[in-house]
Order: sequence, then C-alpha cells, then structure tokens
Amino acid sequence: MHCEPPDMVCETKIVAAEDHAALPGAKKDALLAAAGAMWPPLPAAPGPAAAPPPGPQPLGGAGGAEPPGGRGVHIREFRAAEQEAARRIFHDGIMERIPNTAFRGLRQHPRTQLLYALLAALCFALTRSLLLTCLVPVGLLGLRYYYSRKVILAYLDCALHTDMADIEQCYMKPPGSCFWVAVLDGNVVGIVAARAHEADNTVELLRMSVDARFRGKGIAKALGRKVLEFALVHNFSAVVLGTTAVKVAAHRLYESLGFRHVGSSDRYVLPGMTLSLAERLFFQVRYHRYRLQLREE
Repeated sequence: MHCEPPDMVCETKIVAAEDHAALPGAKKDALLAAAGAMWPPLPAAPGPAAAPPPGPQPLGGAGGAEPPGGRGVHIREFRAAEQEAARRIFHDGIMERIPNTAFRGLRQHPRTQLLYALLAALCFALTRSLLLTCLVPVGLLGLRYYYSRKVILAYLDCALHTDMADIEQCYMKPPGSCFWVAVLDGNVVGIVAARAHEADNTVELLRMSVDARFRGKGIAKALGRKVLEFALVHNFSAVVLGTTAVKVAAHRLYESLGFRHVGSSDRYVLPGMTLSLAERLFFQVRYHRYRLQLREE
C-alpha cells in the first residue's frame, strides 16, 4: 500500500524572496491592489454593510476582514487549537468522494461502461435470464462502492497520519507553506493549505474543503483567493493544483479563480491504492491538473 503522499509538505523550503509581514507598507499595498485587479471582487453578502476603509484590501478577508460569502465569515491563519476542527472538515470532505467516485465518476470512463455492458450481455447469453442480467449492473455498482470506499479510506488514513496529523508542524512552521481557516461565529467552517515547490518556484493549493452546511456562500472562493494572494505577495511564478474531484462545481470554482486546465490522467495512483486486478476493475479516478500563471520566469 502506498501510504506516503508525494513531496511531503514537511520538507518544504523557502523559495520566495520576501516575507508577507516584513513587506514595506507601500509595496504590500501595491501588490494587494494588483491582486484585486487580477481577481475581481466576489459578490457581497445581502443586507447593509459598512463601507470598507480607503486603500487596497486583502483578498479573502485577511487579518480578520469579512470576505464575501456571509456576514461574520473571515479567513485567517490556522491556530494549533483548531487541529481537530480542521481534521474533521477534511475527513468529511474526503468521505463525500466515496459515492461520487463510485457512481458519478463512472461517467468519465466510457471503456469501463462498455466492459460492464459486455459483462451483462455475457450473463444474458449464458443464462437467458433477464432477472440475473438485471442484477449484474447492481452487483457491479456495489463492487464499485466497496472498492471506492476501501481505497479512499486508505488514502484518508494516510493523510490523517502524515501532514494532517500535525498541521502546525507541517504547514505553519516551514517557510514557504501556510494553512488557513474560514471562521464563522467562532467556528471553523473551511480550510485550505499552500506549499511551495522550490524547483519551479510555484506554490501548490491543496487540502481545500468547506463544511457542507456552509457551502454556496463563496467561502471556498475566498479560501482560494487567500492562496493566490499568498503566492503573489511571496513572488511565486504560478499557483498549481491537482484534483480527482468528480463534481463539476469544483472545476468551475478553479476556473472562476483564473486557473487553466493543463491536463488529466487516468493512470494516477492515489495513496492507498494496491493496484490489484479487482481494484483496477472497480475503482478508477481521473486526475486533473490546473495552473494559474502569475508572472513569467
């Protein structure tokens, strides 16, 4: 079983020339103003709101400012006391992948659909029983759910025992990486992380998840924009991400943030996969890569 996620964030080193807090005020304001021009403001929450102070504003509610997506929601850096809340949101988000991968994900794999249809036809040819033939798709979907659950739980276990086991150590202490939370009424309702890649001076967006009870309020977009601000201020050349998400809404979110789809693969090996014959037959994921170019090297 592959339990070690690639390029563990605990190994991250600094690749940027400047630290956000150490930037002179004028330069920091100029960078944030450029960010605001690059990513248009999100729709404001309904109801009266106080006018923002003059000057450029951080994206996504930096420093406790309210981002779009709900009055009282703000994005700030992770605190050690929020470890379990962040792990819970990550766990719940990954668990949603099980039925999505097993059922919705089948639409992305026409060859697998054809194979399943041939198995049903073979069953009818051998048995001449409509009942048994109708039971074949039910059995195949049941096996897809079983193997999707098996693999995703193994992946979840790996993640919860690696970088998500100690967020403070793996994301907050190493320079060039960070972890943020979305907070509403004192409760953590969303998470996102960033880690640097020294080889190509890029930063990776990962671990984004929002509590299901608070979706549709622009929180995920505010979290994403926080990573983009981080990358811009720290002089990274691009922001990259990889996802096996099946839901169209997730891909639309990345595109709305300015990411460009740069490729996909059906041969991605998810941490936790054993690559057994049964697993290959009943579990498939499509890995998508996105990139947002900030500047040319």
